Amino acid sequence: MGRVWAIYTNDLRGIFRNVAAAVIISGLAFLPSLYAWFNIKASWDPYSQTGSLAIAVVNKDEGAVLREMPIRAGDEIMASLKENKKIGWVFVDEKKAMEGVKHGDYYASITIPSDFSAKMATVLSDNLQQAELDYAVNEKINAVSPKIAQKGASGIIEEVRASFVKTANETIFRIFARIGVELEENKPAIEQVRNTVFKLESLIPTINDAIALAAKDIEKSKKIAGTVQAELPKAAKLAKDGEAFTKQLGLFFEQSTLTLDTAGPLIKQDLGLLLEAAHAMEELTVILQDSSMDSAVIRTTLELAGKRLTSAVTVTDGMIKLLGRLNHLSHSEQLSSAIGSLQQINNRFQQQLTLVQQIRSAIDKGEEPAQTLMDRLSTLSKGTAGLLSDLLSRYDSELWPRIKQAADKAKQAASTAQSVLKEAGAAFPDVVAIVNDTAKGLELGGQELAKVQANLPAAEKKIMEFAKQIRELEQEGNLDELIDLLQNDAEREGAFFAEPVVLKENRLFPIPNYGSAMSPFFTTLSLWVGALLLVSLLTVDVHHAEHAYRSYEVYLGRYLTFLTIAIVQSLLVTLGDIWLLKAYVADPVWFVLFGILLSSVFMLIVYTLVSIFGNVGKAMAIVLLVLQLAGSGGTFPIQVTPPFFQAIHPFLPFTYAISMMREAVGGILWDIVARDLLALAIFAGVALLLGLALKKWINQYSTKMMEKAKESGLIH
Repeated sequence: MGRVWAIYTNDLRGIFRNVAAAVIISGLAFLPSLYAWFNIKASWDPYSQTGSLAIAVVNKDEGAVLREMPIRAGDEIMASLKENKKIGWVFVDEKKAMEGVKHGDYYASITIPSDFSAKMATVLSDNLQQAELDYAVNEKINAVSPKIAQKGASGIIEEVRASFVKTANETIFRIFARIGVELEENKPAIEQVRNTVFKLESLIPTINDAIALAAKDIEKSKKIAGTVQAELPKAAKLAKDGEAFTKQLGLFFEQSTLTLDTAGPLIKQDLGLLLEAAHAMEELTVILQDSSMDSAVIRTTLELAGKRLTSAVTVTDGMIKLLGRLNHLSHSEQLSSAIGSLQQINNRFQQQLTLVQQIRSAIDKGEEPAQTLMDRLSTLSKGTAGLLSDLLSRYDSELWPRIKQAADKAKQAASTAQSVLKEAGAAFPDVVAIVNDTAKGLELGGQELAKVQANLPAAEKKIMEFAKQIRELEQEGNLDELIDLLQNDAEREGAFFAEPVVLKENRLFPIPNYGSAMSPFFTTLSLWVGALLLVSLLTVDVHHAEHAYRSYEVYLGRYLTFLTIAIVQSLLVTLGDIWLLKAYVADPVWFVLFGILLSSVFMLIVYTLVSIFGNVGKAMAIVLLVLQLAGSGGTFPIQVTPPFFQAIHPFLPFTYAISMMREAVGGILWDIVARDLLALAIFAGVALLLGLALKKWINQYSTKMMEKAKESGLIH
């Protein structure tokens, strides 16, 4: 080791004694810092500067009217964009917008057509039409700007969609609520008519007995007749009120039919959302099977899946209750099959929610989720998707016609009730006349009793028919259930269907800006570039030596010199990131130490290649750099790169170097650092083994080849 140390000390003395060498080496130590700093600063926070991206907006919307309410969706969008400073919205006419996009004055343009509001207003008609926004983008200006512009356009569409769905749902549920209030207000009158008719019906046996005993007890019969006469005016008034109510009831069912027609697409839309949730669970099982997926991403995905499943259970519960009430009101079993399918779907969603919670619990404990849990989750999600697909395929041809039939049957019952009450109102004068005749007959005595007995069966028949028809009407459905169904909070229901799921963000390792997030990549890259600069300008061999050194002594001794300069490079880069650029680093000390470690390993790899293969080794180091730029996942997630780069990803030093630096920047998880250290140790061990074992043998054959190549005058 004495000779190794002698080579190193001689190199240091040579640097400090030769001013030119000291200046060059100082420059080599400083250059990688500039590479890192300029790149980090240039990408410091680009997504907060999108307000400078000019996007033209053209409003040609002429407005529309929906149920006597004016709609100007285009003006609302314009007002919203004027408050949105995230994009540089420019409001111009159509001609100027198109010319500006073509010539690069605007990155994109969004045009609101003249029939935009009119098409949105078709939601309550039989001819539904989708509103459109015309979007034009110039993709040759910049590779990223079209994506940002498209995100802005998508944001407008999402904002309009949520607002429109909320407004449409609120309108429908307000109609339901208004009808429910009218029913509730007239409920006492309905019940009073019903009770009076039933009371008269219950008095019929008493009246018959009284008339039978009239010959023996005229005074007793008079009292009974007086009781009947006292009740009849109330019954007549209640029948009249009941007839007026049934007219309102008929109007209610007509409005309900219209409302159900408009609600049909919303029910189908909810089924579609449930199907999307089921498909999302199928995708979740695929993610869980991916062993390379980061545990933090899996936890976030599981948390989102749990929320989606909870919302799906809530939505299916609501649909089951709605169809159940309609089934009860129609007094039929037309919707039982659909209710059964929804109940199966609800049960499967609940089982999936339980499985997701169990899987997440296992992951939180650091355990591998049981394969049986994931297989069960996969089976349930596929089965749920199948049930929903079947229900959606039968919706227009089978389910929706049955819902309308149930509503029509309830409407028919209301029509029957109106006829009954109208007939009863017309019959009450006859009943009054009959009872009055009965009273007169009692006054006249036994002579008129036969006449009264002749008229009484007619009154009895009408009252009993009226009571029977009321009972049949009650069998069609319960009035309290109908009122409860209709009197929901319109605003709350509309808001729920507009946004049934809300994303709650939980930033585990927050980094305040994009530049700080990119500092691990650019810092790692600059350290490799620094190593390339050193081997490009400094020799890896010992010339003009007083002693003949062995190959391993030259290899180790000169590496110490390169290592010293590489450590200085690392200190300048990492400390400059922290103090000069003010980049965010959660663990600054470890950031600096990790940088020194990476610089040492990179220098060893590059130095070994050049020490063994000469200029060919330099080319190999450059090729390795190129591969690592795309295959390390430093800029884009490795999962979105082509299969070749995904295949070489685990075998590249940058993969573990960038990962280690990210831990220092965002917050250290030591199990990840331990994995990265082990991988880098393997790379360093392989490089060291190759350098010690192959340098002497390969150098013997490469020396003659390099001398021959130099004779060309092109290679030094």
